[in-house]
Amino acid sequence: MSIVNTTVPITSDICDKTILEIVQTYPFCRTELLATTAFQRPIRTLVIGNGPRKVLFTAAHHANEWITAYILLRWAEELAQAIQSGGKIGDLDATALREAVTVFMVPMVDPDGVDLVTGAIRPGDVQYEIARRLSENYPEIAFPDGWKANLLGVDLNLNYPAGWLQAREIKFSQGYTLPGPRDYVGRAPFNQLETQALSGYTEVVDPELVLAFHTQGQEIYWTFSDIDVPGARELGEAMAAASGYRLADVPFNSAFAGYKDWFIQQFRRPGYTIEAGRGVNPLPLSQFEEIYRDNLPILNIAALGNA
Repeated sequence: MSIVNTTVPITSDICDKTILEIVQTYPFCRTELLATTAFQRPIRTLVIGNGPRKVLFTAAHHANEWITAYILLRWAEELAQAIQSGGKIGDLDATALREAVTVFMVPMVDPDGVDLVTGAIRPGDVQYEIARRLSENYPEIAFPDGWKANLLGVDLNLNYPAGWLQAREIKFSQGYTLPGPRDYVGRAPFNQLETQALSGYTEVVDPELVLAFHTQGQEIYWTFSDIDVPGARELGEAMAAASGYRLADVPFNSAFAGYKDWFIQQFRRPGYTIEAGRGVNPLPLSQFEEIYRDNLPILNIAALGNA
């Protein structure tokens, strides 16, 4: 029986318990508590492999894109199963992958926001009322389904020092000048516990590549500014061909201050935002199997770095 249960919307508690059960079931997997949020929810890592190549996969940067956490958890469990049985994940030999690569994962970057959208924070709760009051700054955005930010009303994928002032100018011109459900960049880059934790972890891991899973659009974003990263296009093209997704440039209004942007700027290595699935966020779980099928080869290619 699978540990990862994709029949119910994920919460921070489900994510945490799932990671711990994977580690307990497969002792060659490991985890650490990376940080806790302003509202004391855990941000937990999951690590598989012992190879010299290091990659870092992340998901659920945005609250109503919570389905992406399940992509990493499902892949991690299937990889662990295949390592234990000497089998394959997709068309890759799992033991060979384990010996070639160490995969670091942060499946849920925004646990506070996820719990708001998926119902772990209930109407009447203090935290729910905090968010509801912030949402009143933007009455045109559906609440809570339209919530992307953390519970302090900061969009975590606009809080990195990679064109942050440009992002601020763009988002302020669009009217996102106050904390709320989406597109507020914060008072300064890295002023949120979540972005501090993920950037610090990235610096410690020093990965060859990062993936940041979002929804939706079935696109792969691979550039930041005019920085030329050797091999990034070729690897992106391989991921696009294997998944059916489109390798694309980021729309200008969304092209700054994200995690992938910061990684490319700081490390000059391949970084990708994967816009999984299609439709209106939050995407329904009925779409998950298709999303996972499409993204399995992306994960495998990114892990090994084979264009």
